[in-house]
Amino acid sequence: MLAARQPDLTVCMEQVHKPHNVSAIIRTADAVGVHQVHAVWPGKKMRTLVSTAAGSNSWVQVKTHPDIASAAADLKAQGMQILATNLSGSAIDFREVDYTRPTCILMGQEKTGITAEALALADQDIIIPMIGMVQSLNVSVASALILYEAQRQRQNAGMYRRENSLLSADEQQRLLWEGGYPVMANVAKRKKLPRPVIDGQGQIVADAAWWAAMQATEIR
Repeated sequence: MLAARQPDLTVCMEQVHKPHNVSAIIRTADAVGVHQVHAVWPGKKMRTLVSTAAGSNSWVQVKTHPDIASAAADLKAQGMQILATNLSGSAIDFREVDYTRPTCILMGQEKTGITAEALALADQDIIIPMIGMVQSLNVSVASALILYEAQRQRQNAGMYRRENSLLSADEQQRLLWEGGYPVMANVAKRKKLPRPVIDGQGQIVADAAWWAAMQATEIR
């Protein structure tokens, strides 16, 4: 799973506010090997639904930004092309894009779509061709269609057949610890204990003092 992770493929949600949509996008992102998604989420804490995410929020990081300008700056600093789902005169079929390049798919708010500021920061508008009377899809459905086209192209290019992960050793350990042992990871964080090593069999490697501290009753 770690070797198949695609750190240069992501989604940016611009004020997508419904928890079931956010959770569904995270779930699809995990399914295609996305390591981190981005969200423009000013103010209050971002919410997801555990039932919809099906545990995928333990494996996919969500990085929040106060505004679209800071999100775009972060993504472009990573060399990513930003694709905006937007019906415009310059928009192209989403299947015509080269997703083997570092790519961010920008999804807009459920009711109003992508803001004018965000569109100005995007590199290309893309559309999902539709022949029905309704001219838009649910944001989580649209993101799933585009992500799976990206997965198809990357699969054909051999980008999921790496022997070694592109993630740093430290990031792999963090992911194995927090995703594989979420309850224990929360306890260790609360007790300010160092992160243990996870070995090749997925087992925790720690000394007796660490285990004693983990098992000690917390004083509330």
